[in-house]
Amino acid sequence: METRIYHAVDQLKSGGVRMTPQRYAILKYLMESTSHPTADDIFKSLSPAYPSLSVATVYNNLKLFVDAGLIRELTYGDDSSRFDADLSDHYHAICTGCGAMVDFDHDPVVEVERAAAERTGFLVQGHRMEIYGLCPTCRGLMS
Repeated sequence: METRIYHAVDQLKSGGVRMTPQRYAILKYLMESTSHPTADDIFKSLSPAYPSLSVATVYNNLKLFVDAGLIRELTYGDDSSRFDADLSDHYHAICTGCGAMVDFDHDPVVEVERAAAERTGFLVQGHRMEIYGLCPTCRGLMS
């Protein structure tokens, strides 16, 4: 994990980005997180240790990291984008009860991309798939 953080820091520095303690903390938080946090989640987690941190600083740094190709922004039609530092090909299961998002690996659905290209004429560049349902915790609450 530390190696990923150091590589990301080096990439930013080589691009002329100054590494502030707040920027490093946001980057480290994202690299260590598996919860796909929102900007607000990040702010709430880091603000006790960084009292001068603002929500705007978090958003600005998230945009910087997305533009640098270090993280992905996951948007779902509402205002609460989530951020994922795992850039590998993977899918997400999303709880319709609490909103938890969990990664899972599966072979790429190449046939779906091929079918989409054939039927639409699009040059397909990728896809995103989510599975929706109730997580074990929410399922237990409904029993």
